[in-house]
Amino acid sequence: MSGRTPAGRPALLDAGLGVRGAFTTRGGGGGAAPFAGLNLGDHVGDDPARVAAHRAAVRRAAGAEHLVLARQVHGAQVVVVDGPPAVVPEADAVVTTRPELALAVVVADCVPVLLADPAAGVVAVAHAGRPGMVAGVVPAVVAAMRDLGARDVRAVTGPAVCGGCYEVPAAMREEVCARVPEAWARTRSGTPAVDVVAGVTAQLLAAGVRTGRVQACTVEDGRFFSHRREGRTGRFAGVVRAAAGRLSWA
Repeated sequence: MSGRTPAGRPALLDAGLGVRGAFTTRGGGGGAAPFAGLNLGDHVGDDPARVAAHRAAVRRAAGAEHLVLARQVHGAQVVVVDGPPAVVPEADAVVTTRPELALAVVVADCVPVLLADPAAGVVAVAHAGRPGMVAGVVPAVVAAMRDLGARDVRAVTGPAVCGGCYEVPAAMREEVCARVPEAWARTRSGTPAVDVVAGVTAQLLAAGVRTGRVQACTVEDGRFFSHRREGRTGRFAGVVRAAAGRLSWA
């Protein structure tokens, strides 16, 4: 298969936020291993032209003029965008009120978080891996949304590694849980683990956000890219846009 195989129709899991929000799967993309499928990561070594085609397909599915992604660094920096910047700065959360912009966050085990206040027309995405959760990216993005007028914020956490699969050293678990106690977990074999989804959910609830979840573990579910399962691999995305209706092929 050519490295420049055009993207097909993206496979999307509806986030049910009252705006256009979804999580992509590997379905609908081209290419070969280790990036076979709808890889949206431009930093993993895949063919740039193919990644650009995949991103264009997702933008069309969102019905947006532009797809906005930041360079994620596992921190708590939030960027508010009101137009299509030529270069999005380093950030792990992006917020907008502009319906022509679709926001996306790319992951392969970290928690993709989609947030929206449909009445206020404010949407956001957050990349919440273990370091970002500890750093406070979730409360930071909720605060940024409220600064723009959001009051009834809803959120959905997407597919991510579950606590039963995310083994860590005992000292790391203690360090994480000193900041986010709800993230404490054990693997299925009884070894120390971190449940990032549980930690992120607790942070959302503490911020007064109505919260839902896509029940899928990226390590266990082959529909999604997983760094812990595969090592070098692609990235899937959470995508949101400040417009009513489900994402569709446009």
